[in-house]
Amino acid sequence: MARILIIDDDPQIRTMLRMMLEREGHEVTEAPDGVVGVQEYRKAPFDIVITDLLMPEKEGIETIMELKRDYPDVKIIAISGGGQHLGADNFLRLAQKIGAQYSLRKPFQRAVLIEMIDKLLES
Repeated sequence: MARILIIDDDPQIRTMLRMMLEREGHEVTEAPDGVVGVQEYRKAPFDIVITDLLMPEKEGIETIMELKRDYPDVKIIAISGGGQHLGADNFLRLAQKIGAQYSLRKPFQRAVLIEMIDKLLES
């Protein structure tokens, strides 16, 4: 199937996503923040990147901007539960404006994520 990179500072979210995607037959690599995520992508590009938006070190918005600058064809799904002052929807809209193909507000349904991945793989 596909090689997917999950970038999220929450180890439980990463594990849950990895298990869900591996059950679908995908090869999954995890990164705890944008710095490590970009390093992993540079080693061997992935078919899809799923990135959280609010993380320490390098946030998802910065990560998306860097990946899109260096790899314009990268396929990205942004995920977020929000922040203290701005709701998740603001971050998710911004992520799509700067290059994420899809965005999902946490918590989200498994079927919705799988459908987005399938559509990205078809395109």
